[in-house]
Amino acid sequence: MQTDKHIPSWTFKKYLDGSIITTTLVAALAAIATFKFPNFLTMIVLVVALGIWLLVLYFFRDPKRDVIDNPGLVMGPCDGTVADIIHLKEELYLNAEVIRVGIFMSVLNVHVQRSPLAGEISFVKHKPGKFLPAYSPEAATENEYIAMVIKTAFGTLLVKQISGILARRCVNYAKPGDQLLIGQRFGLIKFGSRVELFLPPHADILVSVGDAVTGGLTSIAQMPETEDIDE
Repeated sequence: MQTDKHIPSWTFKKYLDGSIITTTLVAALAAIATFKFPNFLTMIVLVVALGIWLLVLYFFRDPKRDVIDNPGLVMGPCDGTVADIIHLKEELYLNAEVIRVGIFMSVLNVHVQRSPLAGEISFVKHKPGKFLPAYSPEAATENEYIAMVIKTAFGTLLVKQISGILARRCVNYAKPGDQLLIGQRFGLIKFGSRVELFLPPHADILVSVGDAVTGGLTSIAQMPETEDIDE
């Protein structure tokens, strides 16, 4: 097991997030209005406001986990459902043949991202783009995303945080030179999204399309001891 911690530069304070502050104020105003003007309309507004407020609080949950740490075992970078597993050549950041595992995150999933393996961050890049639905095949190439390259003892990996139609902000606190533990929390995406993990072509994939994934707990793949994605 690995200690469940955030990346050292992590600055996210969920109770200070604008979404939580806004929905809290709306719920408070709805409660005041219902108290002063009790009627069917104000009660409905209050129920809706409280429901949205509770959903937002639920969305920003960040549970601690006993992260599994076995040599070469790639763990889930997020919670969600495996949407696709594709062999392709990744030309932008790795320039290598890879296996891409795409994971769709619904609004009900935990939206914190974790490092799939221990290693050193060598590259982090934010790319502006569209906000297509995260389950759309075009989202992988056309949506706004953050790409992060991790050099590990088992090869170089790429993790992409991709925005969705509701997820309009990807957050990544990592920077080149940072050392990550396996399962260490490094970022999050707000309100429905997609995470892609790019692995060496000879990695032994342990999940299938449709499988549920839990960040830090679900085994995604087993990396060969001497295989390097750059070779």
